[in-house]
Amino acid sequence: MFVLAGGLGTRIRGVLGPVPKVLAPIHGRPYLDLLLDWLNRYGVRRVVFGLGHGAQAVVDHLGRTKKPGLEVDVSVESAPLGTAGALRLAGPRLTTDHVLVMNGDGIVECDLDALMAFHVRMDCPATMVVATVDDATRYGRVEVEDDRVAGFAEKDARARGPALVNAGIYLFTRALLDRIGAGGAVSLENDVFARMAPGTIAAFVSGGRFLDIGTPESLQEANSRANPRDFR
Repeated sequence: MFVLAGGLGTRIRGVLGPVPKVLAPIHGRPYLDLLLDWLNRYGVRRVVFGLGHGAQAVVDHLGRTKKPGLEVDVSVESAPLGTAGALRLAGPRLTTDHVLVMNGDGIVECDLDALMAFHVRMDCPATMVVATVDDATRYGRVEVEDDRVAGFAEKDARARGPALVNAGIYLFTRALLDRIGAGGAVSLENDVFARMAPGTIAAFVSGGRFLDIGTPESLQEANSRANPRDFR
């Protein structure tokens, strides 16, 4: 699987300073450690981190954080490549028929076993995990029909109220991953998903909580939770 963790973290830099977002503290532990614990519980055996800003700090932390039975590798950008570009760069390190990809700044209540079963049953080149948020004004919304993505709506400060949003966890077939690798795409959201035909992306509704820790407010909310494992 692949974790996108190379972002600049500009929205939260005032709180974290030089600390990479993937190392943001949640209840006194780096987010990365909580993520690895979660993946370990689902039997994930290999994780590739796509790194950029603050890469050395993450590499050093990974060197001090060993999980029995879990192999960790890194793919480091020399310059920002965007989400699709980072995935393209890491392509040779991702060798399975179905590749789990996730953003390195989200806390998502999602059953990965159920996600994989759904992905195989839907037989789509991509499956996107979507989650309901109470206020979707700071997110782009996802329109879903018959368990498939029917379209995307841009962020709209006037569109208050609950909506389904992209939770930042995906499953890709090898064929789709190879097409990304051969193209010039730089963004999964804008250059890959937005150009795929309606109905070719399956939508797995997590049914649980979702929190993007990329802002000071959402990071504070994550730390206010009594038990961070409840998210997983």
